[in-house]
Amino acid sequence: MSHAAPGRRPPDRKFRHAFAAPERVGAGYGGAVTTVTESAPAWLARQTTIRTAAGASLFPARLVEPPEALRPWVTDIGITTHTPGATASVAHVPDAAVRLVLRTLPDGGSDVLAIGPRTRASYHTGKRLPLCLDLRIKPGAARSLLGTSARELVGHAVPLAELPGPETARLARQLLLIGGELSQGEVITAVAELLPSAFTPRDSAELSRELLVRSAIDALSTRPGRPRPASVAVVAHRLSVSERQLRNLFTDSVGLSPKHFARIDRARQLLAVAARRDGEAQVPWAGLAQDTGYYDQSHMAAEFRTLFGVAPTAFVSGHLPAGTPCRSRRPGA
Repeated sequence: MSHAAPGRRPPDRKFRHAFAAPERVGAGYGGAVTTVTESAPAWLARQTTIRTAAGASLFPARLVEPPEALRPWVTDIGITTHTPGATASVAHVPDAAVRLVLRTLPDGGSDVLAIGPRTRASYHTGKRLPLCLDLRIKPGAARSLLGTSARELVGHAVPLAELPGPETARLARQLLLIGGELSQGEVITAVAELLPSAFTPRDSAELSRELLVRSAIDALSTRPGRPRPASVAVVAHRLSVSERQLRNLFTDSVGLSPKHFARIDRARQLLAVAARRDGEAQVPWAGLAQDTGYYDQSHMAAEFRTLFGVAPTAFVSGHLPAGTPCRSRRPGA
C-alpha cells in the first residue's frame, strides 16, 4: 500500500469511531490560567524520581530532553538499559501520557509500541531489554501521529503498525530497521530524523485545542509550591469554555477526565516529595499529605492504594505486589 496516496488509511474496526471529529471550539479563548514555571532540568529530575520511586524496583531509567526536531511533539525521552542476562523487577507507576516505545529485544529483534495512559500501577518480572526508548507524546499530539485519540489507548499497548495513522505502518517499518549496534545517542538521532514527518499537519483549530488542553493540564497539576491546583469549574471559567467542553476536549486529548488526571498527577507528586525524604528515619506522611493537596493522611492512603494497589509506605519501601511477566500484544494476537 502506498502511503503517498491522499487520505487516511481505513482504520481498524477497534479504532474506527476514533475518527469522529472532536467537539469544535473557537480559535481563541478569552481567559487564562496562572502557570507555575518549572525548568526542564527540574522537570526531568522530578519525573525520573517518580519513575524509579519503588524501593524494590531495579529499573535503571533516566530521562533526557528530546532533540530540537522532536520538541513540538515530545516532552521527554526515557532511556532504560539492562545488562544482558540480568532479570529486573519493574514497577510502572500510573501515568496520564501517551508514549511511543522502541525496544530492542534479547533475541536481537525489536518492536515499536504505542502505550496509552496507565490508570493504575503495574508490576512485572523477568524484563530483559538491552535498550528501551520511551518517548512521552505531548498532550493533544497523539492523534496527529497515531490516527486515534488518547481515550482509545487507555490501558493498552498496541504495535504501532496496527494503528490507523496515515504514516504508522511506514514509520514502524523504518524504526524497526534501526540497528541494535547503535549507541543510545545514535538511536535517538535516528528517531529524531524519522518521527517528525509522521505527524500530520494540524490546522489552527486543532492547535488552539491543544493549547487549551495544555493550559488545563498545567492548572490541574500538583506542582512544587502549589499543592492545591484549581478545580475543573475554575479552570473552565478561566479558559472561557463550559465544563462540558473542557471535559470532552480533555478526555479526547489526554485519555482521562480532568479529575482522574488530577488524582494521578497528585499521587505522582507525592512520590517525588516522598523520595526526597527517603533518608529520614520516618517519612512524615501526614505532612506530605498536606503538602500535596490531600485532605488528610487517610485520604492520601485511600487514593494511593486505589492507584498503586499498596499503601504509600509499602511502595517506597519496596513491598510490592507480586510481579507478572511483561508481555506485549503482537499483530494478530
